[in-house]
Amino acid sequence: MVQVCVAFGANLGDALATVLRAIQEVGALATTQLHQASSLYASAPHEATGPEFVNAVAIYDTDLPPLDLLEALQNLEHVAGRERLFPNAPRTLDLDIIFYGDLALATPRLTLPHPRWQERAFVLKPLAEILPDLVKEEWLEKVSDQEIYRL
Repeated sequence: MVQVCVAFGANLGDALATVLRAIQEVGALATTQLHQASSLYASAPHEATGPEFVNAVAIYDTDLPPLDLLEALQNLEHVAGRERLFPNAPRTLDLDIIFYGDLALATPRLTLPHPRWQERAFVLKPLAEILPDLVKEEWLEKVSDQEIYRL
């Protein structure tokens, strides 16, 4: 089993219910178990458009290989009605693999760890809640201008 971190976001439809459901659905994937989930957070769109986002992060244990996990997450996005009309469009569900154990990977489909996770309050704040030793204070200071609050 490998420990993975997945970030959740949604800003269309019933975003709160969608994120809560998605946290459970990822844990229901084959050979995947939810270890811990953060609280839900609301954030202003960052490098995106549309209404406020609902965000969370969760830690899972999985035996799924990285690209299989990515495919499963993208399928959950599709089932939730995600459309990729243009970059950073509003979305019914956005799922990102933040890290996959200590694997470093750079392919056309997947880069691990996620290349911008340390620049996003909507990842750092929830992650600091459940894995405080992983998130450095200087990272939080750099994103302090990004609007985010715990729901």
